[in-house]
Formats: sequence, structure tokens, C-alpha cells
Amino acid sequence: MIILMGMSKHVIVTGSSGIAAALIRALAERGDQVFIIGGVADDSQNLMNESSNVLGFQDVDLRVEEECVSAFEAAGKKLGKVSDVVAIVGGSGRKFGDGKFEETSLSAWNETLALNLTTTFLSLREGLKLLKASGGSITLTGSVIASSPVKEHFTTHAYATSKAAIEGMVKIAASTYLDSGIRVNAVRPGLVATPMAKRAAEDPIIQEYIKRKQPLAGGQLPATDLVPAYLYLIDNSVTGEILTVDGGWSSDKEI
Repeated sequence: MIILMGMSKHVIVTGSSGIAAALIRALAERGDQVFIIGGVADDSQNLMNESSNVLGFQDVDLRVEEECVSAFEAAGKKLGKVSDVVAIVGGSGRKFGDGKFEETSLSAWNETLALNLTTTFLSLREGLKLLKASGGSITLTGSVIASSPVKEHFTTHAYATSKAAIEGMVKIAASTYLDSGIRVNAVRPGLVATPMAKRAAEDPIIQEYIKRKQPLAGGQLPATDLVPAYLYLIDNSVTGEILTVDGGWSSDKEI
């Protein structure tokens, strides 16, 4: 599908805080129409109050297949057509007991993969259904932890595995749906100042570590730093790409 410059897009975004909120604001400000799925209801409502280009939201649990299917169907009806899907919903599995492989219970493993990998799979699947006829883009969200792991502070191995799987998902889907005009990519963030990163933000030892690990950001990345990467993947003729925005994390092999 070719979208001419100046034409507004019709975008589904999963999530409504942190990176998702920053992206939704940017899309709405440039005139795109947005529908939110799976965000926090209060955050989603606030974004709707900020801009008439945020057309609605569905406060659903994207780990639950029926809720995800229903929400994407509602989004498609509200937007009239869908040009792009951005899947951001996910989170740390630390609250479930995620840690090093030998310390992680099967329950913690399953819960963490459900929060990150299942939500992404269902969003990808339902997005493909909406885009199959006319093409468009789907942008997923990985993590630098998947490709540049560290030995301390961020040893949540189920989370890292789920994000590595998402990157594999991008490559497979990009190849499979190329002839349908559907582009599939992902953004690979470093540590971003979001609600998910509260533990790191409140620990001075981790903060000093991050300042060294992400020197270009001087610490945690602001969520707005990720927005240009998402917009690039939404707007341009690229597919199968993983775009890293990590403040230098993956370039520093010594820490």
C-alpha cells in the first residue's frame, strides 16, 4: 500500500503509557487517527481528552484471545480502515519471579511470556487480518536485553527470551507477508524512563550503571527518543528490520 505524504494514517497502538503515550501524542499531533488497545483506562482517556484524533480505546487484557480479537474488530470499525498497527504492550516479569534461568519457575516463565510474547503474537495476528486486503505496516517492540544481555541488574531471562522471540517473529512475518504489501518491523529500545523501569529509577546503583551503559542518553532514555524510530518504520518502505535506539547500550561490550 502506498500512502501519499499529507494523508492521515489510521493507526492501532497497544498500550497508553510510556513509549506508547509518547507515540500516540506524536501521531495525533501530525494528524493521524489513533485507536488504543490494552492500555490503562485512565491513561487512554487522558490521551483522548488531549486530542480529537485519538478516536477511542479498548481497556482489555491482550493475553486473553477473545478480548484481543474483540478489541481489534472494534478498532477496525471505529477507524474505518487501518493502515498501521504498533504493538507496545508488555512488561517486566520480575513481579512473577522472573530471574536467571536456574531461578525461574515454570509459572514465572509462562506469565512473562504471556505478558510479552502472547500479547505481541495476538496483536500481530489480528493486525494481519485487518491489513491483509490493502497492506500497511506492523511494528513490534523488542528490547536490547534480547541481543545485548548483561550479567547484573537486568538478569530477567524469561523477559529477554520473549523479546528475542519477537525479533524472530519480525523476520518470519516480514518474509511471509511481503507479497501482501504488509511490512513488519520492530524497535529495539534500551532502558527507557517508563513505569516499567521504576525499580531501576529508584536504585542509585543501577542509575550509575545505566549512565555508563547508555552514555548517549546520560542514563535512561526519555520515551520521546523512541518516537522517531517508530514513525520511520510506519512511514517508509522497509520491512524485516530491527531498529535499535539504546543510548549506546549495545555498543558497550565492557560493562
